[in-house]
Amino acid sequence: MARVAEGDPRFDWQGGAIFRPVRTGNAFEETVERILEAVKLGVFGYGDRLPAERDLAVRLGISRETLREAIRSLQEAGCVESRRGRYGGTFVTYRLPAPDLGELRRAVRDMGAELEDALTFRMVLETGAAEQAARRELTEEQRSYLEHRLAELEGADTEEYRRLDSRFHLAIAELTGSPSLAAGVAESRMRLNDLLNAIPVLDRNIEHASHQHRAMVAAILAGDVAGARRSTEEHLAATAALLRAFLR
Repeated sequence: MARVAEGDPRFDWQGGAIFRPVRTGNAFEETVERILEAVKLGVFGYGDRLPAERDLAVRLGISRETLREAIRSLQEAGCVESRRGRYGGTFVTYRLPAPDLGELRRAVRDMGAELEDALTFRMVLETGAAEQAARRELTEEQRSYLEHRLAELEGADTEEYRRLDSRFHLAIAELTGSPSLAAGVAESRMRLNDLLNAIPVLDRNIEHASHQHRAMVAAILAGDVAGARRSTEEHLAATAALLRAFLR
């Protein structure tokens, strides 16, 4: 089995669903939003270095000055820091907050009826992504990458679990070969991100999720389209049920 190294130049895994060309008229605001999305979704964790300025500006389709302005703003907010020198660059300093049921209830109250809409949107997009990933003839590198993300998640401690769970789900979206679908999955995850992060990480729930994640990966790698959809639907339904349980 071929192994995919982090940062392999043949692939655009890390941040591919997020660092896409800016489309709105306010490039600065959307650039800040994109980088924050990558950080809050855990694509880049605490201490990770963001892509080089030149590369990131090209991927976002913006000027380097706009990118620098956005990074300065995020640095002032304590989300990133810039370091000079041979091993310099822009590094993530943001840490995911600890689970907080009070914060969860406040976030749900703020969302109102939007919560059910967000859960439905996620269900449709992620089950569709799993189906499409299962339909594709994946390369050995792609198969190895998905297995790597699963192993990384299964080896995570409670502090890193939510971040690596997010990376796992985004990896499936990337395997569809559709930048639009991958971006949609990232967007739907971001709508629920604060809620998911506020749920306490319980050993029993991690065990159940692990079985579901393995079933998803097994179905995708076997080209089992129906199985990929079914296992993903079961997993997302369980997550939604857990979320609702903590709101009672």
